[in-house]
Amino acid sequence: MTPTTPTDLSGAVVLVTGANGGLGTEFVLQALARGAAKVYATARTPRVWNDDRIVPLALDVTDDASVDAAAARASDVTVLVNNAGVGGTGSLLDSTVDDVERVFATNVFGALRVAKAFAPVLAANGGGVLVDVHSVLSWLALAGGYSASKAALWSITNSLRVELAPQRTLVVGAHLGYTDTPMIASLDVEKNDASVIVGRIWDSVAAGEHEVLADQVSRDVKSALSAPVAALYPQLSV
Repeated sequence: MTPTTPTDLSGAVVLVTGANGGLGTEFVLQALARGAAKVYATARTPRVWNDDRIVPLALDVTDDASVDAAAARASDVTVLVNNAGVGGTGSLLDSTVDDVERVFATNVFGALRVAKAFAPVLAANGGGVLVDVHSVLSWLALAGGYSASKAALWSITNSLRVELAPQRTLVVGAHLGYTDTPMIASLDVEKNDASVIVGRIWDSVAAGEHEVLADQVSRDVKSALSAPVAALYPQLSV
């Protein structure tokens, strides 16, 4: 797929993991609005969509057989969005290792499993695009196992970006702060509009960008990474 305008997904065949969630739904609907020919909307229990261009598809990213079956069924995919994720655990010391492993199973190894299964599909269809949805918490360790999982996914995305370049697959890492989705509905914090965040991600895909800093907090934290560690974590100076 070679986008011709900042919003163009014309003719693309898109697969979105975690399509039932707030960001996932936006990825599906906005892909169609931007010209996608078909969108596979995947989830462990797919929902009903009232659009013939949307193909509900069962997918458990933690299960090899499920991922392999999805890759075989969706062999025409040109754009893959690794969006499926689970919430965090609280502090590492207050969580069990099993709790942390559960988060990593979806957020890290699930995303890697999907990327590996669909890499040959993307290659066969001209290279295409892989989008990994990260978080500003990839760079800011404020959420225990969740932050650790997103940091690991960021590193995996960087490796995949290099490894998939020879097959002409664009790998896009998307970073964002708190966004208004069911996953964080209980948090009393300022939240981004999910539709705005997804729109910025799709714009970056169309522009051929490798990384999306989808909000101001992501831009601020990324720019602070070269500073001393204590600048990011003031509690270390107490």
